[in-house]
Amino acid sequence: MKKLLLVLSILFVFATLVAFIPAPPAAPQTVIALAPAAQATATPAPTATPVAGGRLALVKNRGKVICGVNDALPGFSALDKTTGQFSGFDADYCRAVAAAVLGDATKVEFRPLNTGQRGPALQTGEVDLLIRNTTWTSSRDTAWGLFAPTTFFDGQGIMLKKSIGAKTLKDLKGATICVQSGTTTELNLTDQMRAAGVDFKPVVFADIDPTYAAYEQGRCDAVTSDKSQLASRRAVMKTPAEHEIMDVTLSKEPLGPAVPLGDDQWFNVVKWTVYATFQAEESKITAKNVDEMVKSTDPVIQRLLGDEALAKGLGLDKDWVVKVLKAVGNYGEIYDRNLGPNTPLNIPRGLNKQWTDGGILYAPPYR
Repeated sequence: MKKLLLVLSILFVFATLVAFIPAPPAAPQTVIALAPAAQATATPAPTATPVAGGRLALVKNRGKVICGVNDALPGFSALDKTTGQFSGFDADYCRAVAAAVLGDATKVEFRPLNTGQRGPALQTGEVDLLIRNTTWTSSRDTAWGLFAPTTFFDGQGIMLKKSIGAKTLKDLKGATICVQSGTTTELNLTDQMRAAGVDFKPVVFADIDPTYAAYEQGRCDAVTSDKSQLASRRAVMKTPAEHEIMDVTLSKEPLGPAVPLGDDQWFNVVKWTVYATFQAEESKITAKNVDEMVKSTDPVIQRLLGDEALAKGLGLDKDWVVKVLKAVGNYGEIYDRNLGPNTPLNIPRGLNKQWTDGGILYAPPYR
């Protein structure tokens, strides 16, 4: 019995000592992250793919700018099926960016996009630049991409046959109106007609060609879009003189370039390329006289055409503005060549005049 008690006492002391000995560190554990498809979270909206070194470096290494455009809007961007070349106001701004970055305005891949493809193309970084008669709005600025300066201040209008004789929205009571889906145009039309107390029937199409084909065939009484687009499409109709754009403006439509979110340097390059064309017109620098103007003693012109430090800040060559102007000209030259009085569109500049000439075109100081 004494031996048993002795053994039990020894075991008790041993157990007590073991309880106070620290446990050895736990072996490292491998943490397996769930694949995105297995996670019970909402899928976020697609965003622009990060680019190593930035999109400016990507474009330089690639040797071309991928520019999202409309391919059926004469005067702004349209594909000439005979030559296979894009032409127009927006197309020239694609070329301006290529000239600024690559020194060669021909280094552009024009990528046609319909209205539904525009946002995703920016969000995923499929295009470096979108210049496709696209209205700058708050939701697009935060979800699609960053909008550079407005290149064309526009407003939504309505086009119909002169024979209808409508002058106000109330004259369109019961009318059928062709409109493109997925656009601010569609929303504005509904808002304005409701505000005016006018019942109408929208006839909706996904693409531009079917929209105007239906209108021209008489399947709807009127068609609505930005006034610049209405003028563009009227110019290529069989009998342009039979159609008129009502003296009614339904909305503000600031149109201009946009770039994918997340790259300030690339945004600055596009932004200042646009501003350079504004300032060049204000300073009376043209494609023809730019070589002579390089010698100017005007400090504003000197900085614009050859300030090395400012160019370096953008990641561009010292003479990048000279290359842009030689390739496409200043804003006025771009406008007149594609939309001016000697073109089928003949769109008055209106708000798109220089601020010194009664418009609102205005470039911040390049300094």
